[in-house]
Amino acid sequence: MVRLNDNERMDDLMNAGLRLIQSDEVFSFSMDAVLLSRFASLPRKGRILDMCTGNGVIPILLSQRTEGRIEGIEIQERLADMARRSVQLNGLEDRVLIRTGDLRELVQEVGANVYDAITVNPPYMPLQSGDQKLNQHQAMARHEIHGSLEEIIASAMRLLRPGGKCFMVHKPQRLGEILSLLRQYKLEPKVLRFVHPKLTQEANMVLIEALRGGKPDIRLKPPLIVYEPDGRYTDELMEIYYGNSGGEA
Repeated sequence: MVRLNDNERMDDLMNAGLRLIQSDEVFSFSMDAVLLSRFASLPRKGRILDMCTGNGVIPILLSQRTEGRIEGIEIQERLADMARRSVQLNGLEDRVLIRTGDLRELVQEVGANVYDAITVNPPYMPLQSGDQKLNQHQAMARHEIHGSLEEIIASAMRLLRPGGKCFMVHKPQRLGEILSLLRQYKLEPKVLRFVHPKLTQEANMVLIEALRGGKPDIRLKPPLIVYEPDGRYTDELMEIYYGNSGGEA
């Protein structure tokens, strides 16, 4: 029996037959994590890492799309513990491993060039920006307190094998910086997809695929629109969230 601590709950995870332990006291998963988990083109087997894994939502969702070994790394012990219990709750202990630690130091533990794919939903905001009234857990999820964007990308490069892929979700406002850093660390951007709240609104997310050691050649996928004009989810978004095929973003 998986325990629940004070102020925790079990949530159904879409219609995938999965459950996730969450708490309003820490940063819960949102649409960006789901879209990233669907956007990532994963190897059927191999070794996969989710950086900044939080409560483990992305590794748990990825387990439905690959037979590979999935690892998550999270610096906050409380979130890592929630993630481990969610892994146990879904019977995934033999396929998903949650590590507690600093992703910048992971290479010293596991070695370089070991992962076939890496996913990362990093903090979006630089350290000196944003709402300072957040609690510790929320602040660490939103701000680059324990790793700058450059440090995260540099770590991904060291951990990925040559030819491995890195998948990231971020804010379009930082796309220029992201693309520059990816190329600086030999992770060639290959696929971009912008996510728009509505057809008439600017993008508020961007999904990025980069290939370690790839040649310059960026493909721009059609935009993903979240809401119809009347506020309903679009058919594509509904398919991504609830489709029997686990539609790809």
